[in-house]
Amino acid sequence: MDGTDSQHGAGEPGAGRADVATEAFLAHRNLLFTVAYEMLGSAADAEDVLQETWLRWVGVDLDEVRDQRAYLVRIATRQALTRLRTVGRRRESYVGSWLPEPLLTSPDVAADVEFAESVSMAMLLVLETLAPTERAVFVLREVFDLAYDEIAEAVGKTPAAVRQIAHRARAHVASRRPREMVSPAQTRVALEAFERAIRTGDMQGLLDILAPDVVLVGDGGGIRQAVPRPITGAWKVARLLSARRGRFGGLIAAGLQHEPVEVNGYPALILKLDDEIDTVLAVRIDDGRITGLYAVRNPEKLARMDRETDLIR
Repeated sequence: MDGTDSQHGAGEPGAGRADVATEAFLAHRNLLFTVAYEMLGSAADAEDVLQETWLRWVGVDLDEVRDQRAYLVRIATRQALTRLRTVGRRRESYVGSWLPEPLLTSPDVAADVEFAESVSMAMLLVLETLAPTERAVFVLREVFDLAYDEIAEAVGKTPAAVRQIAHRARAHVASRRPREMVSPAQTRVALEAFERAIRTGDMQGLLDILAPDVVLVGDGGGIRQAVPRPITGAWKVARLLSARRGRFGGLIAAGLQHEPVEVNGYPALILKLDDEIDTVLAVRIDDGRITGLYAVRNPEKLARMDRETDLIR
């Protein structure tokens, strides 16, 4: 993309077309990234989709494009679908549990509660249970409110087929998402109680904030130690988190700093050791108690945690 203008002389017609293409792409870049990230759960893969989208966009005759935003979303969706099928096979050989790549987000994301829920770690895990086309249709319809005919062009289906896929995907997601929409403020209250219990070693306080069927998932990617498989049950999770040694490392280890942040639209914790990020801990809340704990320790997934990522819709 950076070398586009150098391909034309300043006074040539092609230079103006290149400028228009570049401006349109940059104007919608954050949207395209968000679409790709929602479909893939990986910022690294979303960036690759953006690059592939750009390479195809510069070859488009802009005189034939009625709606640049819709056209770009269509290209990005197709590229994301292709990559989604590839990474699905790659994740089958992933070491341990796979979690989405966490992103630092701005207060603007949290302010839009519906959008925040759509990009939350909990929802991205629910979306992982959809087939690729179902995921694309759900994201484009439920999150970005695209019309069925626009989605049909993006996924290569008829509008009637897209309606059926959307209905099936909505039912699938509804059966797996929290029973009620939880605001970032409610999540913050539960997370503060959790962090306070961890920091003070209050086992009863920890048991009080954890739901009986809470699940702890750790993602070390085979690079860092993490629980090899999900741990279920309040007592098991509380005992593991309170341990000062072990495969998870414990959250009260000496020198471990707890930093509250906004991750994927919701309050979360960054755990640091010697000022280096050790773990990003996100939660899922149901009825005021923690039902899901997601501990990302794979350093390859923490590379973007030093800056906010602009997610928009």
